[in-house]
Formats: sequence, C-alpha cells, structure tokens
Amino acid sequence: MFKNTKAFSGYSVNDIKKAKEFYGKILGLEVSDVPGMEVLLNVKISGGNKIMLYEKSNHVPATFTVLNFPVDDVEKTVIDLNAEGVKFEIYNGENFKTDEKGILRDMGMKIAWFKDPAGNILSVLEERK
Repeated sequence: MFKNTKAFSGYSVNDIKKAKEFYGKILGLEVSDVPGMEVLLNVKISGGNKIMLYEKSNHVPATFTVLNFPVDDVEKTVIDLNAEGVKFEIYNGENFKTDEKGILRDMGMKIAWFKDPAGNILSVLEERK
C-alpha cells in the first residue's frame, strides 16, 4: 500500500521562527515556509526527503531522539556546533555514559545528543568503519 510513497516525518516546536533560525542557520539545512501556513516549516534533508515542523502552543519536547544526523567525524561536529552555541547533553547513567564533550563511545558507534530550541532531542553519529 505505501511501498512507493514518499513518506516524511514531522514533529512539533513551540516557536517556528526560532526553529527556522536553528535548523537553517545553525545546522545549515535548507528550510522553507509553507505558503499560507505560517505555523509550518519544511526542512529538507539529504536524499530529497523532508521533515515538517509545526508550531504547537502546548508543545511538549520529545523525550526520545527525533532526528539523527550521520557525520564523518562526531568530535569535529561537536566542536563546530559548540562554536555555534549548541550544547550537548551529558548522560551519566550506570550503563549509559557520555564523556565531558557529550559523546558516547561504546555502542559500536560514536554518538552525541543535543536539543533544538524547542527541547526536542537530535543527535550526530559516526558509525565505526
């Protein structure tokens, strides 16, 4: 039934203007307004896929990762995003610990989590070669 559809994901934010700034300028993604729908924003990601962000007055941030960005070098990406003011999450659970940069190194890949201005959790990850 859906085999040939171009599915896309969407999630809420509490301020579409802040989202546009963050996803467009900080993360460097192509963002576009949806004509006639000022509370919607399309975010284009590699491969021609998109994510739809929508402003929601009673937005509650996701408690799980909503978007993962594969990168060639997690450490460089963390440094670059830190320079743009992005703060990475530090986890210190018994079986789930990041280092002081916010990078988890023992899951078969390197991964680091950060939040968008609405508090949704995003990640950068580097698969082991």
